[in-house]
Amino acid sequence: MIIKQITPFLVDRFLLVRVYTDQGIVGNGEAGLWAHQKTVYHAIQELSQYYIGKDPTRIEHHYQAVSRNTHFMGAVLNAAISAIDVALWDILGQSVDLPVYQLLGGKCRDRIRVFNNVSGNTLADLAKSAVQNVENGFTSLRASPFFPGWESQPSTQVISTAVEIVRTIRQAVGDEIDLGLEIHRNLAPDAAIVLANELLPFKILYYEDPLAPQSVDALDYVARHVHIPIATGERFYNIQQFKDLIDRKTVSLIRPDVSLAGGITQCKKIAALAEASFVGIFPHLMGSPVNIAAFAQLDASIPNYVLMESNTGADAFNEIVIQPLERDAGYLVVPDRPGIGVEIDESKLEKFPYKPSQISGNFGADGAVTH
Repeated sequence: MIIKQITPFLVDRFLLVRVYTDQGIVGNGEAGLWAHQKTVYHAIQELSQYYIGKDPTRIEHHYQAVSRNTHFMGAVLNAAISAIDVALWDILGQSVDLPVYQLLGGKCRDRIRVFNNVSGNTLADLAKSAVQNVENGFTSLRASPFFPGWESQPSTQVISTAVEIVRTIRQAVGDEIDLGLEIHRNLAPDAAIVLANELLPFKILYYEDPLAPQSVDALDYVARHVHIPIATGERFYNIQQFKDLIDRKTVSLIRPDVSLAGGITQCKKIAALAEASFVGIFPHLMGSPVNIAAFAQLDASIPNYVLMESNTGADAFNEIVIQPLERDAGYLVVPDRPGIGVEIDESKLEKFPYKPSQISGNFGADGAVTH
């Protein structure tokens, strides 16, 4: 079996890829650099020159050959490699009539626990959203403790409002429901410390991305001064970055993205590194039903999986795949179909024209860029 063709598809805000073989098996994958999909699209086309004519089952070999060819690294190349890597695992699974998780050692769980996001622009709306999610079967919620326009407010007001938001949600759902916080890289180190310490009474499951990802040293500083588990890593794109984070003992949860951090090949290794240090895997999931299916294969096969986003918004695109994954309240059901368990339906893709991401910026009261 050899690879005949690799075709990327820009669909709505997603970048999908299909890898075609001479035996009629077609692999499906997705790239995860969501803000720069067109750039990754061209990278996939460029990298395809290497893969065409090769045996698709030599997955590790191909990852090493492509990633080490010139030793240029970066999110664009890794997103492209990741999409192709997932498609190659899909081909391998289909070729032996087994789900990918079976090729990774078998299932560690039958269902994938997921969280849903709390939404609303008022305290009353946030409480209502939280309660509705619990009634819908979710046992884990995530909230961002900022209202629109927070950038123009004084730091003390931002922190006071954030505390009130978290208090409102916790009171609405009680202590039986897990509650994590998405800080969205919005805070400076000292503000992140002050807020985390104010939030201690509310039993927060994780404090996600308190800082921008460029400085692990700055994150170390925050971690030494707070007592809420920190989660980060969704912008990381290779195993070495995750190893550094794990070795520093800075975080309790890491957030590899299968469609960015090297596909299934590398994320399985990242999970093993984390397992050895008792660090949980909290995958960063964005994208279409293709990504949901690929992530579920990894989640099912690793012992230290913790949570990932439900990504219910992707259900609006279920028709672009054949047999999307089944939801069971706050869980995803792990399919037993070969490969990643879904197949892209090319006939439906034109219904969802590409929507490029626009750069708009976030600005404070003085006009300076805030985050």
